[in-house]
Amino acid sequence: MKIYTIIGGINGVGKSSLSGLLSAETTELGMIVDTDKLNLKHGGDRMKGGKEAVALINSCLDSGVNFTQETTLSGVKTLKTIKKAKELGYYIKLYYIGVSSCNESLERIANRVRKGGHDIPAEDVQRRYEKRFEDLDRVLPYCNEVKFFDNENGFSEAAEYRNGGIIPKCAVLPDWLAEYKKHYESRETI
Repeated sequence: MKIYTIIGGINGVGKSSLSGLLSAETTELGMIVDTDKLNLKHGGDRMKGGKEAVALINSCLDSGVNFTQETTLSGVKTLKTIKKAKELGYYIKLYYIGVSSCNESLERIANRVRKGGHDIPAEDVQRRYEKRFEDLDRVLPYCNEVKFFDNENGFSEAAEYRNGGIIPKCAVLPDWLAEYKKHYESRETI
């Protein structure tokens, strides 16, 4: 079975960290396409890093191999990739990561920068935070398996999406996920 794994969430939630944890547990992730690492490889040039990421993803799709993409789910490219993968018979897994607030993401990014990591403009993070539920709504129907992780104090699996619903895996959902569940359920009844 061909598997396309998506590790999604806005900037600063820990996508690369979860990717590292998962790669230590399973070999099914295949090639991990981390645009941030590719940007760094190209001296911080986001255009070159992005083009290489697209080329790697297309190569994986053309070859029918497993691959993993770290993404904020914003923009149209990820949705196009998901649709193409679906057409090619890929099983699509989404691991979505959330934290309590946009400020939490911004603080994590600032901490990463203090340690020599890459920065993301605050206005980009804020825009993605405001649209995070809509971005998630667009990709959810194409996924065969979805797990929601809270990363407020280390990764914990909080829920999964199954049979058209969000099923809690913990006694109390994190606030951000309770908010998304309410958003999702109200969207479904309209």
